Amino acid sequence: MSDTTDALTFAHTPNPHPTDPAKRAEILADPGFGVHFSDHMVTIDYDVEHGWHDAQVLPYGPLAVYPGASVLHYAQEIFEGLKGYRHADGSVWTFRPERNAARFQKSAERLALPQLPTDLFVESLRQLGTVDRDWVPDPEGEKSLYLRPFMFATEQFLGVRSAQEVKFVLIASPAGPYFADGVKPVDIWLSEDFARTSLGGTGEAKCGGNYAASLEPENEAHANGCAQVLFLDTETHTNVDELGGMNIMFVTDDNVLVTPKLTGSILHGVTRESLLTIAAEDFGLKVEERAVSLDEWRERVADGTFTEIFACGTAAVINPLAALKGRTVSIPAARNTGGEVTMGLRKALTDIQFGRVPDRRGWMVQLAPAR
Repeated sequence: MSDTTDALTFAHTPNPHPTDPAKRAEILADPGFGVHFSDHMVTIDYDVEHGWHDAQVLPYGPLAVYPGASVLHYAQEIFEGLKGYRHADGSVWTFRPERNAARFQKSAERLALPQLPTDLFVESLRQLGTVDRDWVPDPEGEKSLYLRPFMFATEQFLGVRSAQEVKFVLIASPAGPYFADGVKPVDIWLSEDFARTSLGGTGEAKCGGNYAASLEPENEAHANGCAQVLFLDTETHTNVDELGGMNIMFVTDDNVLVTPKLTGSILHGVTRESLLTIAAEDFGLKVEERAVSLDEWRERVADGTFTEIFACGTAAVINPLAALKGRTVSIPAARNTGGEVTMGLRKALTDIQFGRVPDRRGWMVQLAPAR
Protein backbone atom coordinates (compact mmCIF):
# COMPACT_ATOMS: atom_id res chain seq x y z
CA MET A 1 0.00 0.00 0.00
CA SER A 2 1.23 3.51 -0.81
CA ASP A 3 -0.17 6.89 0.20
CA THR A 4 2.55 8.98 -1.43
CA THR A 5 1.43 11.97 -3.51
CA ASP A 6 4.93 13.11 -4.55
CA ALA A 7 4.47 12.04 -8.19
CA LEU A 8 0.75 12.73 -8.42
CA THR A 9 -0.04 14.96 -11.39
CA PHE A 10 -3.41 16.12 -12.68
CA ALA A 11 -4.57 14.97 -16.10
CA HIS A 12 -6.62 17.62 -17.90
CA THR A 13 -9.62 16.99 -20.14
CA PRO A 14 -11.08 20.34 -21.29
CA ASN A 15 -14.84 20.65 -21.43
CA PRO A 16 -15.71 20.34 -25.15
CA HIS A 17 -18.91 22.34 -24.62
CA PRO A 18 -18.07 25.14 -22.16
CA THR A 19 -20.74 27.61 -21.16
CA ASP A 20 -21.19 30.39 -23.68
CA PRO A 21 -19.43 33.55 -22.37
CA ALA A 22 -22.60 35.61 -22.71
CA LYS A 23 -24.58 33.04 -20.72
CA ARG A 24 -21.82 32.87 -18.11
CA ALA A 25 -21.84 36.66 -17.77
CA GLU A 26 -25.60 36.56 -17.24
CA ILE A 27 -25.17 33.94 -14.49
CA LEU A 28 -22.36 35.86 -12.77
CA ALA A 29 -24.44 39.03 -12.68
CA ASP A 30 -26.99 37.31 -10.43
CA PRO A 31 -25.63 33.88 -9.41
CA GLY A 32 -27.85 33.08 -6.44
CA PHE A 33 -26.29 30.52 -4.15
CA GLY A 34 -25.43 26.99 -5.22
CA VAL A 35 -27.65 26.84 -8.31
CA HIS A 36 -25.09 27.15 -11.14
CA PHE A 37 -21.83 25.24 -11.60
CA SER A 38 -18.60 25.91 -13.43
CA ASP A 39 -17.41 24.01 -16.50
CA HIS A 40 -14.98 21.62 -14.77
CA MET A 41 -14.46 19.53 -11.67
CA VAL A 42 -11.60 17.69 -10.00
CA THR A 43 -11.64 14.00 -9.08
CA ILE A 44 -9.05 11.89 -7.25
CA ASP A 45 -9.47 8.20 -6.51
CA TYR A 46 -8.29 6.17 -3.55
CA ASP A 47 -7.98 2.50 -2.78
CA VAL A 48 -5.97 0.65 -0.17
CA GLU A 49 -3.55 -0.81 -2.70
CA HIS A 50 -2.64 2.36 -4.62
CA GLY A 51 -3.42 5.15 -2.16
CA TRP A 52 -4.44 8.44 -3.78
CA HIS A 53 -4.19 8.24 -7.57
CA ASP A 54 -5.75 9.18 -10.91
CA ALA A 55 -6.05 12.92 -10.25
CA GLN A 56 -8.08 14.58 -12.99
CA VAL A 57 -9.51 17.91 -14.06
CA LEU A 58 -12.42 17.03 -16.31
CA PRO A 59 -15.75 18.41 -17.54
CA TYR A 60 -18.39 18.94 -14.89
CA GLY A 61 -20.93 16.16 -15.19
CA PRO A 62 -22.60 13.14 -13.59
CA LEU A 63 -20.67 10.78 -11.35
CA ALA A 64 -21.13 7.06 -11.96
CA VAL A 65 -21.69 5.00 -8.81
CA TYR A 66 -22.90 1.44 -8.43
CA PRO A 67 -26.16 0.81 -6.55
CA GLY A 68 -24.09 -1.19 -4.08
CA ALA A 69 -21.73 1.72 -3.30
CA SER A 70 -21.47 1.84 0.46
CA VAL A 71 -22.04 5.62 0.61
CA LEU A 72 -25.64 4.97 -0.44
CA HIS A 73 -26.17 2.57 2.44
CA TYR A 74 -23.94 3.73 5.30
CA ALA A 75 -23.43 7.45 4.57
CA GLN A 76 -19.63 7.47 4.50
CA GLU A 77 -19.40 10.99 3.12
CA ILE A 78 -17.81 14.30 4.14
CA PHE A 79 -17.50 17.74 2.56
CA GLU A 80 -16.03 21.21 2.99
CA GLY A 81 -16.94 24.73 1.91
CA LEU A 82 -14.65 27.62 1.03
CA LYS A 83 -14.58 30.42 -1.52
CA GLY A 84 -12.51 31.84 -4.35
CA TYR A 85 -12.25 35.64 -4.37
CA ARG A 86 -11.35 37.86 -7.31
CA HIS A 87 -8.99 40.68 -6.35
CA ALA A 88 -8.67 44.04 -8.08
CA ASP A 89 -5.83 42.89 -10.37
CA GLY A 90 -7.87 39.89 -11.58
CA SER A 91 -6.01 37.30 -9.53
CA VAL A 92 -8.02 34.64 -7.66
CA TRP A 93 -7.43 33.78 -4.02
CA THR A 94 -8.90 31.61 -1.30
CA PHE A 95 -8.98 31.99 2.48
CA ARG A 96 -7.09 29.73 4.91
CA PRO A 97 -7.45 26.53 2.86
CA GLU A 98 -5.08 24.66 5.15
CA ARG A 99 -7.65 25.01 7.94
CA ASN A 100 -10.33 23.51 5.71
CA ALA A 101 -7.89 20.75 4.76
CA ALA A 102 -7.24 19.99 8.44
CA ARG A 103 -10.96 19.89 9.20
CA PHE A 104 -11.51 17.67 6.15
CA GLN A 105 -8.92 15.28 7.58
CA LYS A 106 -10.61 15.27 11.00
CA SER A 107 -13.98 14.64 9.37
CA ALA A 108 -12.43 11.79 7.38
CA GLU A 109 -11.01 10.28 10.53
CA ARG A 110 -14.40 10.37 12.26
CA LEU A 111 -16.17 8.81 9.25
CA ALA A 112 -13.43 6.16 8.81
CA LEU A 113 -12.33 7.56 5.44
CA PRO A 114 -8.75 8.04 4.20
CA GLN A 115 -7.21 11.44 4.88
CA LEU A 116 -6.38 13.61 1.87
CA PRO A 117 -2.99 15.32 2.39
CA THR A 118 -3.12 19.10 2.83
CA ASP A 119 -0.92 19.82 -0.18
CA LEU A 120 -3.15 17.72 -2.43
CA PHE A 121 -6.29 19.39 -1.06
CA VAL A 122 -4.86 22.85 -1.78
CA GLU A 123 -3.51 21.82 -5.19
CA SER A 124 -6.97 20.62 -6.21
CA LEU A 125 -8.26 24.13 -5.45
CA ARG A 126 -5.50 25.66 -7.58
CA GLN A 127 -6.23 23.31 -10.46
CA LEU A 128 -9.94 24.16 -10.56
CA GLY A 129 -9.42 27.82 -9.69
CA THR A 130 -7.07 28.17 -12.65
CA VAL A 131 -9.08 26.33 -15.30
CA ASP A 132 -12.39 27.92 -14.24
CA ARG A 133 -11.06 31.34 -13.23
CA ASP A 134 -13.56 33.03 -15.56
CA TRP A 135 -16.32 31.67 -13.31
CA VAL A 136 -15.10 33.78 -10.37
CA PRO A 137 -17.44 36.80 -10.27
CA ASP A 138 -16.24 40.36 -9.95
CA PRO A 139 -16.32 41.25 -6.24
CA GLU A 140 -19.15 43.79 -6.56
CA GLY A 141 -21.73 42.84 -3.96
CA GLU A 142 -19.16 40.48 -2.43
CA LYS A 143 -19.86 37.76 -4.97
CA SER A 144 -17.41 34.85 -5.01
CA LEU A 145 -16.88 31.33 -6.32
CA TYR A 146 -18.06 28.80 -3.76
CA LEU A 147 -15.77 25.75 -3.69
CA ARG A 148 -17.19 22.43 -2.55
CA PRO A 149 -14.71 19.58 -1.94
CA PHE A 150 -16.31 16.29 -0.92
CA MET A 151 -15.37 12.65 -0.49
CA PHE A 152 -17.49 9.52 -0.48
CA ALA A 153 -17.19 5.75 -0.32
CA THR A 154 -17.51 4.13 -3.76
CA GLU A 155 -16.78 0.50 -2.91
CA GLN A 156 -19.52 -2.03 -3.70
CA PHE A 157 -19.96 -3.74 -0.37
CA LEU A 158 -22.98 -4.25 1.87
CA GLY A 159 -21.16 -5.41 4.97
CA VAL A 160 -20.75 -2.82 7.69
CA ARG A 161 -17.09 -1.82 7.62
CA SER A 162 -14.93 1.04 6.37
CA ALA A 163 -14.97 1.29 2.60
CA GLN A 164 -11.67 0.60 0.88
CA GLU A 165 -12.42 2.56 -2.29
CA VAL A 166 -13.14 6.28 -2.13
CA LYS A 167 -13.51 9.24 -4.49
CA PHE A 168 -12.62 12.87 -3.80
CA VAL A 169 -14.43 15.48 -5.90
CA LEU A 170 -14.18 19.26 -6.10
CA ILE A 171 -16.87 21.36 -7.79
CA ALA A 172 -17.41 25.12 -7.95
CA SER A 173 -20.48 27.35 -7.98
CA PRO A 174 -20.61 31.16 -8.37
CA ALA A 175 -22.23 32.64 -5.30
CA GLY A 176 -24.12 35.73 -4.31
CA PRO A 177 -25.61 36.36 -0.83
CA TYR A 178 -26.43 33.24 1.20
CA PHE A 179 -29.72 34.78 2.31
CA ALA A 180 -31.82 35.99 -0.60
CA ASP A 181 -32.47 39.38 1.01
CA GLY A 182 -28.78 40.04 1.66
CA VAL A 183 -27.16 41.05 4.94
CA LYS A 184 -29.91 42.06 7.31
CA PRO A 185 -31.18 40.73 10.66
CA VAL A 186 -33.12 37.47 10.39
CA ASP A 187 -35.32 35.70 12.92
CA ILE A 188 -34.31 32.18 13.95
CA TRP A 189 -36.30 29.24 15.30
CA LEU A 190 -35.44 27.20 18.38
CA SER A 191 -35.68 23.47 17.77
CA GLU A 192 -37.27 22.04 20.91
CA ASP A 193 -37.81 18.49 19.60
CA PHE A 194 -34.77 17.72 17.49
CA ALA A 195 -31.00 17.54 17.90
CA ARG A 196 -28.46 18.10 15.14
CA THR A 197 -25.96 15.80 16.83
CA SER A 198 -24.73 14.91 20.32
CA LEU A 199 -21.56 14.61 22.37
CA GLY A 200 -19.64 11.64 21.04
CA GLY A 201 -21.52 11.82 17.74
CA THR A 202 -20.43 13.44 14.51
CA GLY A 203 -20.99 17.10 15.42
CA GLU A 204 -17.36 18.05 14.83
CA ALA A 205 -17.39 16.36 11.41
CA LYS A 206 -18.68 18.16 8.35
CA CYS A 207 -20.73 15.27 7.03
CA GLY A 208 -24.00 15.14 5.17
CA GLY A 209 -25.84 13.27 7.90
CA ASN A 210 -25.55 16.20 10.29
CA TYR A 211 -27.13 18.51 7.75
CA ALA A 212 -29.81 15.99 6.83
CA ALA A 213 -30.71 15.88 10.54
CA SER A 214 -31.21 19.66 10.48
CA LEU A 215 -33.60 19.74 7.52
CA GLU A 216 -36.86 18.80 9.25
CA PRO A 217 -36.36 21.37 12.04
CA GLU A 218 -35.29 23.89 9.38
CA ASN A 219 -38.56 23.25 7.55
CA GLU A 220 -40.30 23.98 10.84
CA ALA A 221 -38.33 27.21 11.10
CA HIS A 222 -39.35 28.32 7.61
CA ALA A 223 -42.99 27.45 8.33
CA ASN A 224 -42.79 29.87 11.25
CA GLY A 225 -41.24 32.69 9.25
CA CYS A 226 -37.65 32.13 10.38
CA ALA A 227 -34.52 31.90 8.24
CA GLN A 228 -32.55 29.36 10.28
CA VAL A 229 -32.88 26.85 13.09
CA LEU A 230 -31.00 26.92 16.41
CA PHE A 231 -30.10 23.77 18.34
CA LEU A 232 -29.46 23.32 22.05
CA ASP A 233 -26.90 21.01 23.59
CA THR A 234 -28.19 17.46 23.98
CA GLU A 235 -26.82 16.95 27.48
CA THR A 236 -28.71 19.66 29.41
CA HIS A 237 -31.07 21.04 26.72
CA THR A 238 -30.42 24.49 28.17
CA ASN A 239 -27.28 25.77 26.40
CA VAL A 240 -26.93 27.17 22.90
CA ASP A 241 -25.09 24.86 20.49
CA GLU A 242 -25.14 26.21 16.93
CA LEU A 243 -27.43 26.94 14.01
CA GLY A 244 -28.21 24.43 11.28
CA GLY A 245 -25.29 25.67 9.20
CA MET A 246 -23.52 28.40 11.20
CA ASN A 247 -21.87 29.22 14.51
CA ILE A 248 -23.31 31.92 16.77
CA MET A 249 -21.73 34.85 18.66
CA PHE A 250 -22.92 37.42 21.23
CA VAL A 251 -21.54 40.94 21.79
CA THR A 252 -21.78 42.47 25.26
CA ASP A 253 -22.03 46.08 26.37
CA ASP A 254 -18.57 45.82 28.00
CA ASN A 255 -16.78 44.75 24.80
CA VAL A 256 -16.77 40.97 25.16
CA LEU A 257 -17.37 38.60 22.27
CA VAL A 258 -18.97 35.42 23.58
CA THR A 259 -19.42 32.18 21.65
CA PRO A 260 -20.31 28.64 22.74
CA LYS A 261 -17.29 26.54 23.64
CA LEU A 262 -16.35 23.72 21.27
CA THR A 263 -17.53 20.77 23.30
CA GLY A 264 -17.42 18.00 20.70
CA SER A 265 -20.84 18.60 19.15
CA ILE A 266 -20.13 21.95 17.47
CA LEU A 267 -18.41 22.35 14.11
CA HIS A 268 -14.98 24.00 14.24
CA GLY A 269 -15.83 26.91 11.97
CA VAL A 270 -12.95 28.49 10.06
CA THR A 271 -14.88 31.78 9.98
CA ARG A 272 -15.55 31.42 13.71
CA GLU A 273 -11.86 30.91 14.48
CA SER A 274 -10.80 33.81 12.25
CA LEU A 275 -13.32 36.22 13.77
CA LEU A 276 -12.16 35.42 17.29
CA THR A 277 -8.62 36.34 16.22
CA ILE A 278 -9.68 39.56 14.49
CA ALA A 279 -11.92 40.55 17.41
CA ALA A 280 -9.12 40.16 19.94
CA GLU A 281 -6.22 41.54 17.89
CA ASP A 282 -7.83 44.25 15.79
CA PHE A 283 -10.92 45.32 17.76
CA GLY A 284 -9.59 44.98 21.31
CA LEU A 285 -12.49 42.77 22.34
CA LYS A 286 -12.17 40.21 25.07
CA VAL A 287 -13.07 36.78 23.73
CA GLU A 288 -14.93 34.19 25.81
CA GLU A 289 -15.63 30.65 24.67
CA ARG A 290 -18.10 29.25 27.18
CA ALA A 291 -21.59 27.89 27.68
CA VAL A 292 -24.41 30.33 26.92
CA SER A 293 -27.81 29.31 28.26
CA LEU A 294 -31.19 30.30 26.92
CA ASP A 295 -31.88 31.97 30.27
CA GLU A 296 -28.74 34.10 29.95
CA TRP A 297 -29.72 35.04 26.40
CA ARG A 298 -33.21 36.09 27.53
CA GLU A 299 -32.01 38.02 30.58
CA ARG A 300 -29.14 39.81 28.88
CA VAL A 301 -31.22 40.93 25.92
CA ALA A 302 -33.81 42.20 28.38
CA ASP A 303 -31.31 44.20 30.44
CA GLY A 304 -29.38 45.37 27.37
CA THR A 305 -26.05 43.71 28.18
CA PHE A 306 -26.22 41.51 25.08
CA THR A 307 -26.11 44.28 22.50
CA GLU A 308 -25.60 42.37 19.24
CA ILE A 309 -26.03 38.74 18.17
CA PHE A 310 -24.88 37.25 14.88
CA ALA A 311 -24.28 33.99 13.04
CA CYS A 312 -21.11 33.25 11.09
CA GLY A 313 -19.89 30.76 8.52
CA THR A 314 -18.19 30.53 5.15
CA ALA A 315 -21.38 30.84 3.11
CA ALA A 316 -22.99 33.79 4.91
CA VAL A 317 -19.77 35.27 6.40
CA ILE A 318 -21.61 37.16 9.15
CA ASN A 319 -25.34 37.75 9.35
CA PRO A 320 -27.04 39.58 12.22
CA LEU A 321 -29.71 37.69 14.14
CA ALA A 322 -32.97 39.27 15.26
CA ALA A 323 -35.56 37.46 17.40
CA LEU A 324 -35.34 33.89 18.67
CA LYS A 325 -38.71 32.21 18.34
CA GLY A 326 -40.06 28.81 19.31
CA ARG A 327 -43.14 27.03 20.54
CA THR A 328 -42.40 28.00 24.15
CA VAL A 329 -39.66 30.61 23.64
CA SER A 330 -39.75 34.20 22.44
CA ILE A 331 -36.69 36.44 22.84
CA PRO A 332 -36.67 39.76 20.99
CA ALA A 333 -33.74 41.10 19.01
CA ALA A 334 -30.80 42.60 20.91
CA ARG A 335 -30.96 46.39 21.03
CA ASN A 336 -28.14 46.99 18.53
CA THR A 337 -28.70 44.01 16.23
CA GLY A 338 -26.68 44.50 13.06
CA GLY A 339 -24.66 47.15 14.85
CA GLU A 340 -21.13 48.50 14.84
CA VAL A 341 -19.29 45.40 16.08
CA THR A 342 -21.16 42.93 13.88
CA MET A 343 -20.74 44.93 10.71
CA GLY A 344 -17.23 46.05 11.63
CA LEU A 345 -16.08 42.44 12.03
CA ARG A 346 -17.78 41.53 8.77
CA LYS A 347 -16.02 44.33 6.92
CA ALA A 348 -12.66 43.48 8.47
CA LEU A 349 -12.93 39.85 7.37
CA THR A 350 -14.22 40.50 3.85
CA ASP A 351 -11.64 43.25 3.30
CA ILE A 352 -8.94 40.62 3.86
CA GLN A 353 -10.68 38.06 1.67
CA PHE A 354 -11.21 40.42 -1.27
CA GLY A 355 -7.74 41.94 -1.00
CA ARG A 356 -8.90 45.40 0.01
CA VAL A 357 -6.43 45.52 2.93
CA PRO A 358 -3.01 43.89 3.44
CA ASP A 359 -3.11 40.25 4.54
CA ARG A 360 -0.66 40.56 7.42
CA ARG A 361 -1.47 37.11 8.83
CA GLY A 362 -0.80 35.20 5.62
CA TRP A 363 -4.32 33.82 5.50
CA MET A 364 -4.85 34.19 1.74
CA VAL A 365 -3.58 31.65 -0.80
CA GLN A 366 -3.46 32.42 -4.51
CA LEU A 367 -5.30 30.05 -6.83
CA ALA A 368 -4.73 31.87 -10.13
CA PRO A 369 -2.38 34.79 -10.91
CA ALA A 370 -3.34 38.11 -12.47
CA ARG A 371 -3.50 38.02 -16.24
